Amino acid sequence: EVQLQASGGGLVQAGGSLRLSCAGSGFSFDDYAVGWFRQAPGKGREGVSFLRSRATRYADSVKGRFTMSKDNAKNTVYLQMNSLKPEDTAVYYCAVDKYYAGTSSTFFDYWGQGTQVTVSS
Repeated sequence: EVQLQASGGGLVQAGGSLRLSCAGSGFSFDDYAVGWFRQAPGKGREGVSFLRSRATRYADSVKGRFTMSKDNAKNTVYLQMNSLKPEDTAVYYCAVDKYYAGTSSTFFDYWGQGTQVTVSS
């Protein structure tokens, strides 16, 4: 059974950093495309970053500040978030897509439970 466990969220001041983790079980991240999404109150779910094979892709709003990486030995994907802004406040989710269909959230089949990131000004 594919399971994802996201962690690492918290409260941080603007300009600070957090590292989110997404631990996978029941599958290997090598066989899936991985995405980090976020959802702020009253807004839709937004794709933040994606890892497919060895290629990463970032939303324009986080490019240069966020970095996605993978530890194969731990079957864990990370999202390093630097220079955080209040507008980064959201619940962050990791998700995987077996078929590499695209970056829309509708293509992602399995989701972690979400971790809250709050950035104070």
